[in-house]
Amino acid sequence: MSALNTYFGRPGLPVGFLKNQPALNNHSRYTRQISESFPHRLKSYQDAEEAADLYRKLLSNSPDSSVIIITIGHLTSLQHLLQSEADHHSTLSGKALTDKKVIRWICMGGTFPSGKEANFYRPDPLSTQYCLQEWKKQVIFCGWEVGKEIITGGDYLKNRLTPKSSVYRAYELYNQFAGRPSWDQIAVFLLTDESSKYFDTVSKGYCQVAADGSNQWVREGDSNHEYVIFKPGVQREAIARYIDTMIKK
Repeated sequence: MSALNTYFGRPGLPVGFLKNQPALNNHSRYTRQISESFPHRLKSYQDAEEAADLYRKLLSNSPDSSVIIITIGHLTSLQHLLQSEADHHSTLSGKALTDKKVIRWICMGGTFPSGKEANFYRPDPLSTQYCLQEWKKQVIFCGWEVGKEIITGGDYLKNRLTPKSSVYRAYELYNQFAGRPSWDQIAVFLLTDESSKYFDTVSKGYCQVAADGSNQWVREGDSNHEYVIFKPGVQREAIARYIDTMIKK
């Protein structure tokens, strides 16, 4: 992340890391290569700030009701934020700080109306249960079934980017620009006004998560939960091309 931030001219963006993990295994086809091939401020993951502490620092320095949190992985660090106590950043607990500063949470996770998706069950399904039970503000779930239909990172992107780009190199190492579902990109895309042309949400009901991380949408009652659906007739290819064009050269 430090290498990507540096490439795009923002080397000072803070990077947090979930510390004290029992095991760290690198299964990625590109992360180590990117960090070794491009300049960056952080020399090791150990130099990154602890994730929950960074959450607290950033939230405490933000105006009230101004923050949108986007998660594109498992929720252990978010759980640690919610469980945190008052400290030198803020006299508020993690839950109170979140309620004060955050307007909504966009969560890439789950499968709707039901299923079992990796971010919810691997490696910490209990963090998913905890966060959904304790989160009091709006949460919008961007499920697996949405991103899988939008294939980005193919020849169109390859032809737009310079081979000197860190993003070009990442896609090249990953699968030679064969394309990939856009789970995480869609979650970020929801920040834009453009996304309202393509997506709606279902809000009647709530997301229920089992101990194994599987989920189902319970279609009763009102809640702060919503999940993303396509608007009728939307062309998936149009969304994919728009997302590819958002990547800077």
